Amino acid sequence: MKLCVVGGGKMAEALVGGLIATRWAQAAEIGIIEVVAERRAYLAETFPGAKIVESCSAACESSEFDVSDVLVAVKPQHVAEVAVELGGGGATRALSIAAGVRIGALLDGFGSQARVIRAMPNTPALVGQGAAAIAASATADDQDLAWATEILSAVGMVRVVAEPDLDAVTGLSGSGPAYIFLLAEAMIAAGIEQGLSPEVADALGRQTVLGAATLLAESSESPVQLRRNVTSPGGTTAAAITSMQDSEIEKIIARGIAAAVARSVELGG
Repeated sequence: MKLCVVGGGKMAEALVGGLIATRWAQAAEIGIIEVVAERRAYLAETFPGAKIVESCSAACESSEFDVSDVLVAVKPQHVAEVAVELGGGGATRALSIAAGVRIGALLDGFGSQARVIRAMPNTPALVGQGAAAIAASATADDQDLAWATEILSAVGMVRVVAEPDLDAVTGLSGSGPAYIFLLAEAMIAAGIEQGLSPEVADALGRQTVLGAATLLAESSESPVQLRRNVTSPGGTTAAAITSMQDSEIEKIIARGIAAAVARSVELGG
């Protein structure tokens, strides 16, 4: 077994699917611990051959499970219990995607000598377009960072940062998809207000966000230059941008991200 996944939610499902699709592992080399019976049945059907059990104790007691390398994908309030149980069962390396749970807390559970990587992914990982940042404990080395990077790269891009920077990562990319969804929501609503049907406004809004994001991702030009490229002096885009900047849209976004960062710091204790 190459990886023991604790928690069988949507993000864990995306990661397992990505690891199998990229041939990092075969289904039979992945074990999943999931407490909900209905979810276990779904995962067994989705990943034929994967070993799936209902609890950490069952995994630790099973001869078919190896809990040495663990992906922690449970809700933050369950991490401490999971870490203690799996740490006692032989886990020596862990990658956690549990929001707000700091490396120190993970080491308290897995043991002070465990190699721990903490990650902040985001929901576009569900469609293979995630953005994640990772930070390592002092006990982890470059090989452990490479291991964590390989896992998260199956569903997107990964960057290595210091743990204190993960709060800023949370504000920028962790919560970031919701900002884009809010923008799309507002654009579609404005289109309807200007006379478009809901169906047409929705289709155009979605495709505009997708097209702009793709252009941004594939272009070598900066976001500033891309904006300038489509903002002709005296044109319609210039009128819109001027109106938005008069309302201090940049400051609104900065304040929102700062609020998310502050909340991340608070939740992490």
